[in-house]
Amino acid sequence: MTENPMSRPAASALPPGAAIPRRGLMLVLSSPSGAGKSTIARALLEAEDGLEMSVSVTTRPPRPGERDGEHYHFITPEAYHELVRTNGLLEHARVFDNFYGTPRAPVEQALAGGRDVLFDIDWQGTQQVAENARADLVSVFILPPSVGELERRLKTRAQDSDEVVAKRMAKALDEISHYPEYDYILVNDDLERSIADVRAILRAERLRRQRRVGLADFVNAMRHAED
Repeated sequence: MTENPMSRPAASALPPGAAIPRRGLMLVLSSPSGAGKSTIARALLEAEDGLEMSVSVTTRPPRPGERDGEHYHFITPEAYHELVRTNGLLEHARVFDNFYGTPRAPVEQALAGGRDVLFDIDWQGTQQVAENARADLVSVFILPPSVGELERRLKTRAQDSDEVVAKRMAKALDEISHYPEYDYILVNDDLERSIADVRAILRAERLRRQRRVGLADFVNAMRHAED
């Protein structure tokens, strides 16, 4: 009796449960204050395996409850400037009298190991990351549904004075003008849908051919499985 070739199990180039090796990515979320970026970031970290938060360095002293290596890496100004001098930061900025930045080495280590890194930075930081590592960057800008809704959220959330809210609104409008610099734009009028949309972006970008560094070996193994 002749065997039907279609009845044989297909040869697999990977053992069961294995995944094609890939390089990780840097997922940047930016938004004006009050648009929901931090809430979406927390939801992503809880829901997505293989996603970790980038921990910045800073020269300011720890605040009550902050732990070194978890909230920030607290370093001296001398150590910070040495990182800048040796190109050890993916992005950096001075905020009032303190300095902040994203250390390059731990991010590179994560990406090489196939892990993804989440960034909560503004448009200026995103520009610097793009200059240093554009191929690894996936940037998402989150817009509020309206100026009125953004103002309402700021007043409800922070309980600041009208003067402070007005300053935040002016800054927000400037930040919003940089939306064309981002890969994806979301309007956060429904939080659960926005979280789902960012997860969909992450899933699609993880499948991008250029990041799947083990794809050529996988395909070649399939082509030669019957040799």
